[in-house]
Amino acid sequence: MAAQDELNQLERVFMRLGLAETDEQLQSIISKFLPPVLLKLSSVQEGVRKKVMELLVHLNKRIKSRPKIQLPVETLLVQYQDPAAVSFVTNFTIIYIKMGFPRLSVEKQCELAPSLVTAMESKPQPQLDSLMQLLIPALYHMKYPPEKNKGISIFNLAEKPKIVQQLLDFMLDVLLMPYGFVLSEPPNRPGQGPQQGASTVGLVQPPPGMSSYAAKRVVGDNPWTPEQLEQCKLGIVKFIEAEHIPENEAIVHLVVASSDTRHGVATAADMEVKSTQSMIDWNNPIIVNKLYKIYLGDIPLKTKEGAALKPELKREPVSTRVKLKILPHLLRSRQAAETFPASIQVVYDGLFGANTNAKLRGLALQFVHHICSVCPDNKIKPLGPMLLNGLTKLINEYKEDPKALSMAYSAVGKLSSRLPQLFTKDLALVQQFFEAMCKEGPDIRLSIQEALAMMVGAYCSLQGASLTLMEALVAAYLEKPEVQVRQVAVKFASKVFASDHIPSRYMLLLAAGDPREEVYGEARHVLRALPNQTTEKESTSKIMPPFPEMVHYIQDKASQRIKTSAKYTVGTYILPFNPATYSEIILYLRMCLAQSAGVVPISHSFVDMQDQAPAVGRYVRSLASDAFISQSSSKNGETNPVQVYIDLLERLLSAIGGMPVMYCLLEVVSIYPQKLAAQFTDKIDWIKGLMSTNKDEIRELAAELYAVVLSTMSGNDLHLAVQNLIKSTKDGSLETQHGALLALGYMIGRYLAIKKRNDLDIQDMEQSDTEEPLEGQLIQSTTETITSFLGDASPSLAMAACVAVGEIGRNGALPIINEGPGFTKLRLVESLLAKIRSGKESNKMKERAVQALGYLPVGDGDFPHQKILLQGLMNSVEAKQIELQFTVGESITSAAIGTGSLAARDLWMVAEEEYTPPVAVKVNDVVPWVLDEILKKYIISSNPHVRQASCIWLLSLVKKLSQHKEIKCHLKEIQSAFISILSENDELSQDVASKGLGLVYELGSEQDQQELVSILVETLMTGKRIKQDLSEDTELFQGNAIGKTPDGQGLSTYKELCSLASDLNQPDLVYKFMNLANHHAMWNSRKGAAFGFNIIATKAEEQLAPYLAQLIPRLYRYRFDPNSGIRQAMTSIWNALVTDKNAIDTYLKEILQDLINNLTSNLWRVRESSCLAISDLLQGRQADDIIDRLTEMWETLFRVRDDIKESVRKAADSALKTLSKVCIRICEPENGAAGQRVIAVLLPCLLDKGIMSPVAEVQSLSINTLVKISKSAGMLLKPHAARLIPTLLESLSVLEPQVLNYLSLRATEQEKATMDSARLSAAKSSPMMETINMCLQHLDASVLGDLVPKLCELLKSGVGLGTKGGCAHVVVFLTTKCSQDLNSYAGKLMSALLSGLNDRSSVIRKAYAVALGHLVRTARTSSSEKLFQKLSTWYLEKDEQVYRSACALTVHAIARHSPDVIKHHAAVALPLAFLGMHEIPDEDKGETSESDLWTEVWQENVPGSFGGIRLYMQELIIITQKALQSQSWAMKAQGAAAMASIAKQQAGSLVPPHLGLILNALLQGISGRTWTGKEELLKAVDSVVAACSAELQKTVPEQPSIDAIIQVMLKECHKENLRYKMLALKSTANILQATKEDRFNVLVDILFPVIKKSMTTGSSREEDHEEEEREKELRMEYLLCAFETLGKAWPSTPETQAQYRLELCHLMCERLQLSTWRVQLGVLQAMNCYFQGLLLLGQDSKNASALTEILKETCTALTFPLENKSYSSVRAEALSILELLFKKLDETNQWATLTSEQRVVILTSLSSLESDKRPELKDKALDLKKHLANLP
Repeated sequence: MAAQDELNQLERVFMRLGLAETDEQLQSIISKFLPPVLLKLSSVQEGVRKKVMELLVHLNKRIKSRPKIQLPVETLLVQYQDPAAVSFVTNFTIIYIKMGFPRLSVEKQCELAPSLVTAMESKPQPQLDSLMQLLIPALYHMKYPPEKNKGISIFNLAEKPKIVQQLLDFMLDVLLMPYGFVLSEPPNRPGQGPQQGASTVGLVQPPPGMSSYAAKRVVGDNPWTPEQLEQCKLGIVKFIEAEHIPENEAIVHLVVASSDTRHGVATAADMEVKSTQSMIDWNNPIIVNKLYKIYLGDIPLKTKEGAALKPELKREPVSTRVKLKILPHLLRSRQAAETFPASIQVVYDGLFGANTNAKLRGLALQFVHHICSVCPDNKIKPLGPMLLNGLTKLINEYKEDPKALSMAYSAVGKLSSRLPQLFTKDLALVQQFFEAMCKEGPDIRLSIQEALAMMVGAYCSLQGASLTLMEALVAAYLEKPEVQVRQVAVKFASKVFASDHIPSRYMLLLAAGDPREEVYGEARHVLRALPNQTTEKESTSKIMPPFPEMVHYIQDKASQRIKTSAKYTVGTYILPFNPATYSEIILYLRMCLAQSAGVVPISHSFVDMQDQAPAVGRYVRSLASDAFISQSSSKNGETNPVQVYIDLLERLLSAIGGMPVMYCLLEVVSIYPQKLAAQFTDKIDWIKGLMSTNKDEIRELAAELYAVVLSTMSGNDLHLAVQNLIKSTKDGSLETQHGALLALGYMIGRYLAIKKRNDLDIQDMEQSDTEEPLEGQLIQSTTETITSFLGDASPSLAMAACVAVGEIGRNGALPIINEGPGFTKLRLVESLLAKIRSGKESNKMKERAVQALGYLPVGDGDFPHQKILLQGLMNSVEAKQIELQFTVGESITSAAIGTGSLAARDLWMVAEEEYTPPVAVKVNDVVPWVLDEILKKYIISSNPHVRQASCIWLLSLVKKLSQHKEIKCHLKEIQSAFISILSENDELSQDVASKGLGLVYELGSEQDQQELVSILVETLMTGKRIKQDLSEDTELFQGNAIGKTPDGQGLSTYKELCSLASDLNQPDLVYKFMNLANHHAMWNSRKGAAFGFNIIATKAEEQLAPYLAQLIPRLYRYRFDPNSGIRQAMTSIWNALVTDKNAIDTYLKEILQDLINNLTSNLWRVRESSCLAISDLLQGRQADDIIDRLTEMWETLFRVRDDIKESVRKAADSALKTLSKVCIRICEPENGAAGQRVIAVLLPCLLDKGIMSPVAEVQSLSINTLVKISKSAGMLLKPHAARLIPTLLESLSVLEPQVLNYLSLRATEQEKATMDSARLSAAKSSPMMETINMCLQHLDASVLGDLVPKLCELLKSGVGLGTKGGCAHVVVFLTTKCSQDLNSYAGKLMSALLSGLNDRSSVIRKAYAVALGHLVRTARTSSSEKLFQKLSTWYLEKDEQVYRSACALTVHAIARHSPDVIKHHAAVALPLAFLGMHEIPDEDKGETSESDLWTEVWQENVPGSFGGIRLYMQELIIITQKALQSQSWAMKAQGAAAMASIAKQQAGSLVPPHLGLILNALLQGISGRTWTGKEELLKAVDSVVAACSAELQKTVPEQPSIDAIIQVMLKECHKENLRYKMLALKSTANILQATKEDRFNVLVDILFPVIKKSMTTGSSREEDHEEEEREKELRMEYLLCAFETLGKAWPSTPETQAQYRLELCHLMCERLQLSTWRVQLGVLQAMNCYFQGLLLLGQDSKNASALTEILKETCTALTFPLENKSYSSVRAEALSILELLFKKLDETNQWATLTSEQRVVILTSLSSLESDKRPELKDKALDLKKHLANLP
């Protein structure tokens, strides 16, 4: 039966469908019946289902042809989501959803989009795809909330992670879909059945990046047009942005979208990528794997997963366009580089893929670089071979793009530095690269050069055959024409082979002669620099090849080259090497010789090389065998290396010449003259030729060589040679003269030295006894010849003469007379001294003269003019001759000690330390005299130049004569002298003095040292200075010292050094410091270096090592001293002492302790240097290093930031900024526990001391630090939130400018509100609030326990506007963030917020109200109930406007933010709102806002005002009664207005019991005295009784009777307040009129006297006074009221009428004649009522006489208004009365009562109306006139 019913129903639907003629009809039928019809599909009856299918088929045909017909999609969606629905029904439902959804308007689609998402829950995949197909186009049109509120999500995706994933997958496919793609099924190939190969055949060829399944589901049933697809893609980008999809989920989509071919999509996505990429962790494996998956597609791997993937789900790799967008992001990721095998696949795809292009190849190469840079060692090892293969393949096969090739080469280089072992065995690659360098263009060549330079390291451990092969390679490429090739070959030669590898050194020597600077520069640098860098570690290794082997190797190569085209021809000479190479070979061989001799090999200074000569000599002598001497070396045998070396020198010197070669030859001959000089005797002329070359230096060296060779010759030859030389000095060129002079000097010098040794019986004589000595005569004439040139006009000859004289004097007594005529020794001294003083002579000349003077007493123990000479030297001081004074110092030292001087030794054969003066020589030591002179005369000179010079001399004496007893006896005096110089203004003097002090200290015994220290310390610390006598010519300043302050600053450095030593309880260390605290540039000069202070400094370092722990902290700080002198000195000491790179880390605690202690030193310099030092020290530190001192540092630096001195403040600022950066870095979450500890230490300090500091800069820095920490620390802040948030909230007010409070106090209410609003807005956007918001992100239940009490405290007692507003904001945030956890604390917070609702500021009241509005949502019901009760009590009982305003704001906020709570407590809240709506605005202030708020609450929460009142009637009456009983008149009035409103709105429908309730309440309110607003109650009673008079007739318990109501009302009519009385009268009249009750007699008693009185006072005197006017107006209103009341209250009882009808008529008529138009109008209206109810005019009336009398009086009176020309309203009213009378008289047929006189009077008046301007009056008057005229 049921089935039959269903079929019948379906049939009816069919019928209706068939009858539907228009689209509209069809649409309405479908909308109504489609959902239920679909439900019938679940019927068990086959017939029903069939019928439904039939119906649907019909329907489909109709619908498809009519695209505008809408389907009930919304209903269908609901039906589709029904979990109980059968799948059969849902399958059909979705068909119609798919059909109907695209037909909907765009707005409707957007509205239903969230429902579509909800509908996706647990649906099968095909249906999901369909729903997503519908959703995606709608996304473009969606309107998202404008601001990014985290909480707002249209789709509510947070609760649907699975759907989100599905959606994102689909969206990715949409984004990958190319525009204009068409699905084309490939046909099955013939010969394959349907089963055969089913998995592969018949699949669609999908677009790049997609699977065939993905392509099908995106295309769907209705493929999108390209424009629609573009909109879909834009919609997806908008959706991702607006719905806050997590970055790591959505970034892949955005990257793909940014590669779109349509500009709009690509730009939108690109902007979004740029805005989010800084927040994304590119090392997140999820993101990296997604990017790789998209990039590579599903590569079929031989794994379980690979096998399991169905072919239709297999994704293709993306297009090149997308790859170009993905790769830059992979380049950001360390994780991407480590992900194997994907990284390699991407590289190979980019380099060799089928669709790659130049740009992608470039990015792939960048990726290789990235892998080489960041991939860790364990991960890069397996990648290495693959990367190398790929790169070499690219290099071999791909030649088109030079840029890519360059990058490939560089990448190989980078790879080699990471995986050297990969390259070591493969020398072919090096060869390939070298070859490529020869062939490629300049750009690529540079990259190969760079790559090879990086590859060098891989080949440093080659051995055996590989090394030999490399040797051959390098040798081959060193000769290539391309300069870069040679340059790299040099690098290989220098780095790959050991430094004593002879063939590679030879290659470098060849390269050193290269024409290009970059090649020869590199080669020379390697050859020369290496040996100088000997460190302790290297000293064990053999740094250079052994001299003999190197010489023989060179010789072999030279003999080979001389036979090839590589030889070099100069004139008649043929050389095996070019001159540059040859010179380098010579220098290198000299270095090898020095190395083999056991001294440090050097090649740059001949003076230093000469110092090594004795040691080299010992080695050479050991090499040279006794049987060695042979003029021509054997060709075949092993030649002596020294001989080969000499041959090489000789060959180069002959052909080219040059200083180094000349020196090397001189050296090797001079160190072993017995054997080596002899072979040059037959080449003496060649040497003599060298003496006349055009270079002074070479002539000098050649002259010395000549002298050495001559000294080995026999007597005659010697005599002849000397004579020839004398001859050459007389005639010949200047060069010849110069050479000859020098040769004579050296010759005589050597001769005298040998003679002296012979005289002293020294063994190993150079000449045999048989040889004749030179005659004295010849020596004398030679000496005279030399001295004759001293005054020569040619400077070079004069200089040569000086040198020659000096050389003779050094070795023996000059063979000239002491005194007398001719050229004497005295003349010699004087002429040399004159040269020193002369302004014409060059400095070089002066130096030679000084040296010569110094040597004179050395060789001559009887030199008579020693003191004159010394005195002359000491008096020769001139300004700006510092270098010369060092020479003078040496000369004074030599001259003072005379024959005991070191200068007397043979410089080539005897080292300084080996020399001891011969015992038999006469002593001419005048050191005591010299010392006395210097100390007593020169050191205390008034001329600063003299003081400086004397200090240098004194230093020279102490250094050179350190063991001299005279020096040792006068240590204290010498120290005092040096101390006095310490306070000089020039740095060199100070430096010399400090060095001298160090030397003096070292010389003393232990007791001496103690005394010296105490003197020095006392002098430095007390600052006493030696007095200088001033005379007229005293020079106070040195030339360059003018303009500098002579403030003793010079001494401050030494004071600091002294205090440093004293602090260590080691005052004697001050000497060590002085030694280290150089460095004046002078000590780097040749003269300065001779003092060997670097050695002393090294010793000082060793002695100071035990004190490092105490020293380092002090020194560290001193390096930042504002005084540049101290800073430089201490930096020098630091550099000397602190050689360990980790020293700062080792002593970090001590340094920090010292710096923090000194931050508050009483010296500003110390404070400033401590700040700067802290700034430097903290950079890059880790948490563990500084955490213990963090608080102390912050707090102390805060204090120093307010220092009195500006530079200290700046330094403190710099330190604070550094400290801030370090702390921020440490506080990042990845630092874990360390960050947690730092935050725990740092926050209290910043919060208590920083933000609350009175110093603005400290506040600012603290806030900035907090903000940045809050951004970087994230979750780490959580444990401290309870401390941090309240303090920051307080700071919102503390940091606000105080002037705002001042302004706020003096502003008007409106100004104050505007200002406060702006202040609160500023506070909310302040950095502090930003930090608070950051903290709030991480709050949970664990923190609330501590935070809420503090928050409550602040809410109650917070002082500033910012703090209170901020607190309210925090409460709001907490309610949204931790609503569940806040439950137990809500009560406390509500109580705190309530206490602040009475705040003076309206802005704060509002903020607290909003907070309460949010908070009630989380509170318990009981708490909310109490809140509403409290608000209700406040509203009704508190008089202050503040409370009432607060109540309105709070209830309004609750209604807006927590509407559920309002609904729950509607019985309390809504009646209160209703009462509040009726608040009577203060007219002065014009306030309406609160009643508006109440109105909004009421209207939003009730079903229409009428229904609302009905619903809450009981509660409304109770609350209005309370209001009426209130002590406040305003509240009473408000209650009255509310009551009236209830009564008026419900008047028509009030029935018991509500009627009784309302009336009782109203009457209760009315009783009692009059108050403003009570009138409303009267009106209310009036309206209720008027509307419910019928109900009131019935007797109902608890409901007042009409009589009782009238009694109360009449009582009010007797009140004295006239206005109130008038209202009471009107209301009473209305009630009487409605209820037909007769109380006329009572009203007559009240009103007749009024009317009568008004007649008597009507014409009272008129006064212009305002008061009078007002009173008059009021009287008139009362009069009008009286008539109105009487009219309305005119009863229908005959007795009362009979009693008052005449009197009332008389009163009315009388007033008509006497009154103004308004009174007339009022009277006429009353008269109308009177005649309406006059029983005499009724049918039953019998009293004609009474009526006649009334009419008579009335007609007479009516003429006045009828003839009133001015006011048409009066005329109209009068006409209507006439009309009424005529009508009544007609009806009752009592015309007889109207006498003819009266008729005439009326006719006359009506005639006057014939000309009336108002046509209706005119017409009416004519009608009445006719009617009257026609009467019998």
